Amino acid sequence: MSSAAEPTRRTGTRGPGRPDSPAAPPGLADSARLLADGTTTSSALVGAALSRIEAGRDGLNAFRHLRAEAALDEAAEADRRLAAGERLPLLGVPVAVKDDTDVAGMPTYFGCDGTLPPATADSEAVRRLRAAGAVVVGKTNSRELGQWAFTEGPAFGATRNPWNTAHTPGGSSGGSAAAVAAGLVPAALGSDGAGSIRIPAAWTHLVGIKPQRGRISVHPYSDAFQGLTVNGPLARTVADAALLLDAAAGPHPDDPHRPPAVDARAAARRDPGRLRIGLALRPPLTLTRTAPHPEVARAVTALAEALARLGHHVEEARPRYGLIGLAFVPRATAGIAELAAAHPEPGLLDPRTRSALRTGTRLGGRIVRAARAREVRQHRRIGAFFDQGPARSCGGYDVLLTPTTATPPPRIGAHDGLSAWRTDLAMTAACPYAWPWNVLGWPGVNVPAGFTHDGLPVGAQLLGPSRSEARLVSLAAQLEADRRWYEHRPPVPGR
Repeated sequence: MSSAAEPTRRTGTRGPGRPDSPAAPPGLADSARLLADGTTTSSALVGAALSRIEAGRDGLNAFRHLRAEAALDEAAEADRRLAAGERLPLLGVPVAVKDDTDVAGMPTYFGCDGTLPPATADSEAVRRLRAAGAVVVGKTNSRELGQWAFTEGPAFGATRNPWNTAHTPGGSSGGSAAAVAAGLVPAALGSDGAGSIRIPAAWTHLVGIKPQRGRISVHPYSDAFQGLTVNGPLARTVADAALLLDAAAGPHPDDPHRPPAVDARAAARRDPGRLRIGLALRPPLTLTRTAPHPEVARAVTALAEALARLGHHVEEARPRYGLIGLAFVPRATAGIAELAAAHPEPGLLDPRTRSALRTGTRLGGRIVRAARAREVRQHRRIGAFFDQGPARSCGGYDVLLTPTTATPPPRIGAHDGLSAWRTDLAMTAACPYAWPWNVLGWPGVNVPAGFTHDGLPVGAQLLGPSRSEARLVSLAAQLEADRRWYEHRPPVPGR
């Protein structure tokens, strides 16, 4: 296979950048272990993270707001608790959250310009992270109201990809992805309403988990974006992503979706068994007639070959997506309209957002209710791909493997000046694979698939039926042990 699919495998480096070194910041699980062992302190880890964030501010622009003083105070308190013998999964470990997530005392701008009041309470996901001992160092940049797969806007400028700062890290969780890929923090929380975790994970060489709807609460924005949006982790390894998922998971009493608990950390240590995997390079129906970029197709095909070598049955497949986009558009635009209408200074919103507000208002009410009502039939149709039974030749797959995006990451500014319609078309062409799983509410995991010849990361999705996180995490961990993608990092910010 070409180097785009599997870079320099024999040398132990897996593409451009640099291998791990003793100076590389520890990941999430390693940070927790070092703190529990007394090898380091929370004050040291949090202080180092804040220093790295400041050093990367001009080059990457990953963070919208820091809470440096509060984070250092919380780190000192964590050190006292650790010294007293207290142990929690993330006690004293620095993490970041996306700018759509409420943190008490900080405005929730969600990528928008203007003046907003600070949140009066933590979101449920942040409350659970704090209960696990994590220290939230700040909020990462997000595209305005989560639209589109780039993280740029007049409120904060452009967030840049640490692998090549001329390119976007993706969006809308681009700030979280850039922060983790560059080693500013060991892991971060993002959100995913149409691929907004998986797409930036693919474009920054990370593991990104879109969990089952309701797995991690989005309260106080319950049923966010008409049920499309979920919260989830971005990390460099499967174990780190699983640890953050477990720490943040769980419902708020008011949440409408309550899947049974899953132990993602245990799943990451388990062999997945021999699975039947369908490879689908062809995306769902869109108006763009998208096909994957040749280097993306080669990378994902190489990943499929690796899965076959690991003992899985892998074959080309054609899921029956149907006209699932007809259910996605009303739900997505209605969600944007709900948030945009609540902004205290709507004139500061991107003209494309105001256009989406008008569209979402027209498609709200009866149309969006009808779109949501179609979900049961969509579950049956696409669920047939996974059904186990006599018709296994027509279904019975355990996992669907697709590209995460059709293209490598675009350049910064590539979508400046486009109308709302042309921006939507450009995003649909670049990212046609992720959003159906938001309509379904089912889990998916992005895994690094390799690099283009220009050194830009691309990714692949492992997709499953309802509540299949454990299987997907186990399979991702098996792939990671084989391909060792965590050995490769982008250049150090500021050097």
